[in-house]
Amino acid sequence: MKKQLIALCVISATIFGSCTVIRQGEVGVKRSFGKISPQPLMEGARGFNPFTTTITKLPTRTMNIEVRTPLPSKEGLTVQSDVSILYRLEGEYAPKIVEKLGKNYEEVVILPVFRSAVADVSARYFAKDMHTGERSQIEKAIQDLMMKQLKDRGFYVEAVLLKSIVLPAGLTKAIEDKLEAEQDSQRMEFVLDKERQEAQRRTIEATGIRDSQKIIAEGLTPLLIQFKAIEAFNKLSTSPNTKIIITSADQPLMINPDIK
Repeated sequence: MKKQLIALCVISATIFGSCTVIRQGEVGVKRSFGKISPQPLMEGARGFNPFTTTITKLPTRTMNIEVRTPLPSKEGLTVQSDVSILYRLEGEYAPKIVEKLGKNYEEVVILPVFRSAVADVSARYFAKDMHTGERSQIEKAIQDLMMKQLKDRGFYVEAVLLKSIVLPAGLTKAIEDKLEAEQDSQRMEFVLDKERQEAQRRTIEATGIRDSQKIIAEGLTPLLIQFKAIEAFNKLSTSPNTKIIITSADQPLMINPDIK
């Protein structure tokens, strides 16, 4: 009789009892007789009666939603982009999320909020801005706008990343032409700077030569020239070579008779 009672208890526990494990990066929401418990279930093993209670698990780790969406620009163009939405669910909000949004909360609230935010923000910028350094500003503005609408619902948007920006064909060609023109302008400016520097160098060099010649000219007085001529006569007189000297008494002119 005692063995039968123990066996009955084991069978009853097996039939009427169940267990689930809530792992790290998850949170559990308990619903008993249709009523949701306001306290979330944290990591660990949880026992429950499967006939009266259900436990819904929600991820609290960072999730990534990949979306391909058109971005309207300020000038009325449409830019295609692949977008990553990085978000996480705040565990303490899990019971309210299950109660008000259900498990399909991405389709119910996150994606609609994103599409509204991205349309509002991208319309403030020109299409070319989405392909330049201003992309980070656009991403931050979308993130901030989403946070205003999702924070009180229990979601934290970590980042919005614009990837694979595809501009209209005509605009892409115009941007490439502009970049090429800017590069040509920079090359020409470099050449002009080099020429200006060379011209400046030549001007400085010519000024130095002119000043040097001026100094020499100012120093060549008649007395100095006569003194240099006397020195030249003196050197010629001491030379052993035969020579004919024609002079006006100021400057010597030597004729070498050996040269034929």
